[in-house]
Amino acid sequence: MNTLTRLDLGEGARIFFQAGDITQQSTDAIVNAANSSLMGGGGVDGAIHRAGGPAILEECRKIVARDGHLPPGEAVQTTGGRLPAAFVIHTVGPIWRDGMQGESGILANSYRNSMRLADRLGLHSVALPAISTGVYGYPAQAAAAVAVATVIDELGTARRVHEARFVLYSPEMLSIFLQAAKDEQRRRNASHWSFQTLAPNAIDPLTNT
Repeated sequence: MNTLTRLDLGEGARIFFQAGDITQQSTDAIVNAANSSLMGGGGVDGAIHRAGGPAILEECRKIVARDGHLPPGEAVQTTGGRLPAAFVIHTVGPIWRDGMQGESGILANSYRNSMRLADRLGLHSVALPAISTGVYGYPAQAAAAVAVATVIDELGTARRVHEARFVLYSPEMLSIFLQAAKDEQRRRNASHWSFQTLAPNAIDPLTNT
């Protein structure tokens, strides 16, 4: 059975980890691992556009017409269309080359700018995928380390956002992200953090009931 793991960071901030379909998440926003054209594509990007319907693409076209292609590491928002989430935050991750071309900084910016945009929108919860780990080829363990550390940092400074939810595409990726979180706890000597494993339907993560 798929599990849901909660990491409590203190002061009301928490991260959930699960394997599943990000388009089904009832967070205030979900993050889309987009391409710079914002015209949809494969993987998470295509799934979000299919599930959310044409309103998402219509807003993406307006953004590109006004501002041009979205640079890697930046983030913009559109409606969620037919999705449970009210907003989609689109961000472009780096294409992995050799790890020496600034990939980690761009990936951190993708998560950082997505979280900050959600905070500026006054949102409380955000679901995030494993950005750049598909066709862009970013090694999973390295990507997870950047993702987890960046999101923890942002939760520590956010005014509104207090919950992040990593929704991963496989149990294997879920294990990698959970290990990254445990490694980050050790690195920061954060003994006050606590992990709890829950049955997927045991609680509503948004209400903690």
